[in-house]
Amino acid sequence: MDRLIQMLESDFERKQALLCVSSLSLPQCYIAAGFLRNLVWDSLHNYRVPTPLNDVDVVYFDPKEQRPDRYLAYEKYLSNCLPHLNWQVRNQAVMHKKNHDPAYTSTLDAMSYWPEKETAVGVRLLEDGCYDFISAFGFESLLAGKVSHNDKRDKHVYQSRLKTKLWLKKWPLLEPEHYI
Repeated sequence: MDRLIQMLESDFERKQALLCVSSLSLPQCYIAAGFLRNLVWDSLHNYRVPTPLNDVDVVYFDPKEQRPDRYLAYEKYLSNCLPHLNWQVRNQAVMHKKNHDPAYTSTLDAMSYWPEKETAVGVRLLEDGCYDFISAFGFESLLAGKVSHNDKRDKHVYQSRLKTKLWLKKWPLLEPEHYI
């Protein structure tokens, strides 16, 4: 984790985003997906300027939350903190309905259904200033520059995302899992 901590510590914008999200005090709350994945891929490519984030995915798990649109208030709060970022906040306790999956039991369980293993990663800032990392599949393949399909999702979803998100164009040294 030292390598990931060094990457985060050298990225002022990501540190600010983590600070804003931690102030929400949401249960099992992490900034996930491209927030950490892109940081690693940029590092592997020795990019001096970070690749711009399309969005900042904030995931949390609160099965007791009463209002299904509560995430909108969280997005508004975060937009007031860092207005130049496109915040997307989602309660993973309800996302299984949209994704047609069995009910998720935690943020980590929800992440275990994401299309690429290397996307199923997240980080949060703890009260003591330390980072807490989470991954449904570990960090080894991410740190090795791989992109691999999660068997819980159709391989065509993975292939489509690989093409439409232009990952191999942005990060040409990545090693994608291919299907014949």
